[in-house]
Amino acid sequence: MSTHSTRRIVKPWQAVLMLLVGIAIIIIGLSVLKLNNRIVLAIDGVIMCVMAVLFGIKYDDLQAGIKETISSMIVAILLLFAVGVLVATWMSSGTVPFMIYYGMKLLTPSVFLPVVCLLCTFMSTLAGTSWGTLATVGVACMGVAQGLGIPLEVTAGAVVVGSFFGDKVSPLSDSPVITSSVTEVNMLEGIKHSLISTGPAYLISLAFFFVYGMRFGSGTVGGEQYNEILNTIGSLYNFNVLTLLPVVVVVVLILLKKPTLPTFVAGAATAVVVAMLIQGTSLVDTLKAMYSGFSIESGSDIVDAMLNRGGFTSMLSVVGLLIAAGIFGGPLRTAGVVEIFLEYIKKLAKTSKSMALLTMFFHAAFFTITGAYYVSYPVIGGMVKDLYPEYGLDKKNLMRSMLDTGTGLAPMVPWASTGAYTASTLGISNMAFTPYAPMLWLSIVFSIIISVTGIGLLNDTKQKEETPAA
Repeated sequence: MSTHSTRRIVKPWQAVLMLLVGIAIIIIGLSVLKLNNRIVLAIDGVIMCVMAVLFGIKYDDLQAGIKETISSMIVAILLLFAVGVLVATWMSSGTVPFMIYYGMKLLTPSVFLPVVCLLCTFMSTLAGTSWGTLATVGVACMGVAQGLGIPLEVTAGAVVVGSFFGDKVSPLSDSPVITSSVTEVNMLEGIKHSLISTGPAYLISLAFFFVYGMRFGSGTVGGEQYNEILNTIGSLYNFNVLTLLPVVVVVVLILLKKPTLPTFVAGAATAVVVAMLIQGTSLVDTLKAMYSGFSIESGSDIVDAMLNRGGFTSMLSVVGLLIAAGIFGGPLRTAGVVEIFLEYIKKLAKTSKSMALLTMFFHAAFFTITGAYYVSYPVIGGMVKDLYPEYGLDKKNLMRSMLDTGTGLAPMVPWASTGAYTASTLGISNMAFTPYAPMLWLSIVFSIIISVTGIGLLNDTKQKEETPAA
């Protein structure tokens, strides 16, 4: 007999079987069959529902669980759409092109490597995309480096560090949006906390690029791609200081601790005004760009690839991924698989430090196997987030460790989609540039040190740091 106060869950052996089957489907679908991760997760969710029903769970409960899981992602979905709109308007207003144009003009041989890193950081942070930065500014910088005689693997390291630092800390990037959503953490506060591991690793990387690059004092910056980008962008936009107004608006509102969604809306609205007044773009064209993305035919393929991005529709695939992850994760939570898994984790983790370390290693292993942090974030994050308060840990710790072992680890794993894309785009193997991209692995090292020592671990206000779960 059951009542509304109790619910049926699967037996431990059934939970283990469901979890093993679920992980096997993900590995086979992504790594062996090379299927799209959305369809893999959706099919996996269907199979989890079938198994749960066979094990005695009511379908109505499973459907309610999926609905609840997806509903919890609504704010993240709205933020993703806002990011797409914001990026499109910032391209229309000339805000991002302004940063690219004058950033590239700062390039000189002796400071080439640190400036490349900073330039890719600005591009990735403002546009919210590491992939876009790699394929545009990154490719251009690789061409300049070849002309200057600077080792390409070191240049690739500078490009990768800048691109993925921006990806990890930009409120416009889907990585912080997704991790903040699954961990139920305020995104900007979570990004701020993630800087305790990523920040020092980034600064050490910059110092390395500066010292290493000092030996390349001769030569002149140039090259066909370099000149093509500057000449084309310079002819497309009217640049003056007002093109940076959208950035100022967003930064000021963030510093004033205003909510993220209205902040992005304000940044987009400001960019629309700048686009009309400074660039002479019509309101209709700007509104079209907000939906389908900024689009221009400049006559330069590399510039087109650099600028043509953003828009409401650009985020549909990521939103689809979140929904697919909800379809997969909902049945696991409803059937009690997550509860049983968490009980096992609690037997291994006796203190808050061991919990932080264990979940970080578990996420790193799951990501390395699947090669997709879009999968590992919602699956692992959704499973372990509720354990952190039990151990007196703030969930910001989980968001930080997942970013370090997800977005940070991704470029180094050759079979991961991001790792394969990075290597093929820059023309340098993952193992060749990894030693020259210290931020990627140093941030993981710093996160391990934080977990082991407890220094930097944020405590949940309701618990003491070293209180084990009951």
